[in-house]
Amino acid sequence: MIVAITLILLLIGGLSALMYLAFRRPPANTPKKFRTRGPRPGTHTVTVAFGDSLTHASLSADWVGALRERLGPGGHEFVNAGINGHTTADLLGRLEQVVACRPDAVTILIGTNDARNGIPVTRFQTNLEQIVSRLQSRTTARIALLSAPPLGEDLDGPADQELAPYNAAIRQTATRVGVAYLPANERIAEHIRSNGTAPRFAFSFGLALRVALQHYLLRRSWDDIATGNGLTMLTDQIHLNDQAGTVIADLVTGWLSRTLHVEHGRPRLPV
Repeated sequence: MIVAITLILLLIGGLSALMYLAFRRPPANTPKKFRTRGPRPGTHTVTVAFGDSLTHASLSADWVGALRERLGPGGHEFVNAGINGHTTADLLGRLEQVVACRPDAVTILIGTNDARNGIPVTRFQTNLEQIVSRLQSRTTARIALLSAPPLGEDLDGPADQELAPYNAAIRQTATRVGVAYLPANERIAEHIRSNGTAPRFAFSFGLALRVALQHYLLRRSWDDIATGNGLTMLTDQIHLNDQAGTVIADLVTGWLSRTLHVEHGRPRLPV
């Protein structure tokens, strides 16, 4: 009996730890941590990555961490303001956290959960425009909107068809309010079309939990997990593997290099 109880407790403890790592663990350098600590010595540029689980990166490749490794040694600090499950309405509710970081640049990657939750596209676009408008009025940051990556690797399937109007709204918003548009969906879809097999199974919580178990317990890479699931760029039909994370990191790196030029330890905005 004691052995059985011990095993049950260990199982519960292990599951709780896995759930924390997969869904609750905060990302590195959150807005709260950044504001408490302040910029690191030598920092000349602060970029905030604003979004959902694809930015949070507890169940997805950490493209913000990749940017930190690439550009951090040169004085560029990255704040991860991604939270699992968030929608545009959630981003509006915590916008002040981003404003308080006094960013030089802000990337916004959102839309996956709005589409999955059936938020009307008109409301999604209104929320997105309000997010950008408030950032423009409260900060001097340059802003980039990223299109939401595919919802599954069956690019002709219903999930991706439902996502398409949201990405159209992102493009339209970027044009209307005068901010950059970064084609994350388009670039990732290109890789899928070139190399994918269009598997038709759907995302589920159980699948996400199995992915987390493989990554955190078995120490498998996001790429290996995706391959094991018959996928090319996504691990569970939603979250990014390392290749997809690199696509986004490359897009953001290119945008930052075009948008923020560093001179004498300070960012200089192009005229």
